[in-house]
Amino acid sequence: MSDAAYVAFEEDRRFASGELRDVARAAKQMLDRRKDAAILVFDGRTSAPVDIDFRGSVDDVLARLPAMTAAPARADDAEQIAPRGPGRPKLGVVAREVTLLPRHWDWLSRQKGGASVAIRRLVEDARRAGEGRDRVRLAQDSAYRFMSAMAGNRPHYEEAIRALFANDAARFRELIAEWPADVRDHIAQRAEQAFRRDA
Repeated sequence: MSDAAYVAFEEDRRFASGELRDVARAAKQMLDRRKDAAILVFDGRTSAPVDIDFRGSVDDVLARLPAMTAAPARADDAEQIAPRGPGRPKLGVVAREVTLLPRHWDWLSRQKGGASVAIRRLVEDARRAGEGRDRVRLAQDSAYRFMSAMAGNRPHYEEAIRALFANDAARFRELIAEWPADVRDHIAQRAEQAFRRDA
């Protein structure tokens, strides 16, 4: 459940999780049974809401999904899958413009391997150094996004948000303890990485 790509809730109850096609199918089937069902679908990693067009049959809904998921998520992805021209293979390297001061260019030109190698090394070092902070920030953002959508009217909501961003795991768990089980458990799972101390 924790690694589900997508998750669907009907009010406070989680009723589907998994790949988008499976979640969309389950959501459409529920809407066909209960026209008044209040369904929300979330990205399982980021907790961003997923907008699905539920008009028509299950097959109609599923047929529209590839248009949502086939487009690359970022511009980087689009460039990486663009067809290669003749010449030396790029090995996944993407050319972009970088604007630096003259002293920066001077320093880079003196580095072993040249400017590109030095910049890649600096970026990799910064990525490794910031991994723990990035993990915490992404987990906090995901938990906050889900809490805002699903628990904004719950008791202790604002205090729980403060505990989340203060990295106070015990207080956070105490404040959300009385929330509906599926909502509480999903929030706790989203926040888990934010409270880990090993990075």
